[in-house]
Amino acid sequence: MKILVPIKRVIDYNVKIHVKADETGVDLANVKMSLNPFDEIAVEEAVRLKEAGKTSEIIVVSIGSEKAQEQIRTAIAMGADRGILVQTDDPIDLGGIEPLAVAKILKILVEKENPDFVLMGKQSIDDDSNQTGQMLSALLGWAQGTFASAIEVNNKSIIVTREIDGGRETLKLKMPAVITTDLRLNEPRYAKLSDIIKAKKKELEIISINTLDIDCSPRLKIIKVTEPPARQNGIKVSNVDELIDKLKNEAKVLS
Repeated sequence: MKILVPIKRVIDYNVKIHVKADETGVDLANVKMSLNPFDEIAVEEAVRLKEAGKTSEIIVVSIGSEKAQEQIRTAIAMGADRGILVQTDDPIDLGGIEPLAVAKILKILVEKENPDFVLMGKQSIDDDSNQTGQMLSALLGWAQGTFASAIEVNNKSIIVTREIDGGRETLKLKMPAVITTDLRLNEPRYAKLSDIIKAKKKELEIISINTLDIDCSPRLKIIKVTEPPARQNGIKVSNVDELIDKLKNEAKVLS
């Protein structure tokens, strides 16, 4: 059994980001970049399935600049077998290709590699679109299980437990399928130094995006990017009547 795991290079979640002075985007100068946390969970789950004897090969795929090789090597150090980088001419890592174009590129790679299922993060923490998995499923005509908090692989079916409003839902999917991971699925491991060194020698295929005949032109235009408004200081009230008055007349949350 073969698993394809798409991953993305994003700003590290511990970094406090800053907007450019001209409000055209986020300042990426000297900013630490990392593997998207939801994708890291997907890689971890794939590795656990391999350790349990449920799968024999894990292929990680990323779309972006040459620098994305670093995140592919990280995934290989965690336990993936090989990587594919669809290299773009655009050096900008944040934003870049929109979800529909990503899904179309992944469809080509799925048809090339013929995996039993695709396991990917439910969204990236930079644009928070939460669309690529669903679009890929539609393009392929495959079953989908989104926001997975538990996965069980049995022969040619997958049991997916997903979190929904007010509870959990359990799905039985026939392979092939597309599954997107939620935060509660697992806790990713740290790659050992020895595995990081070994990962540098593992196979990494580079494909130019220009050879795929995919229209990657954006359908959305970013007008401007601004910092969120600063949080105002709180105030103390002396009694309940004063609180109600402020909620009614200042905050306008009571009528």
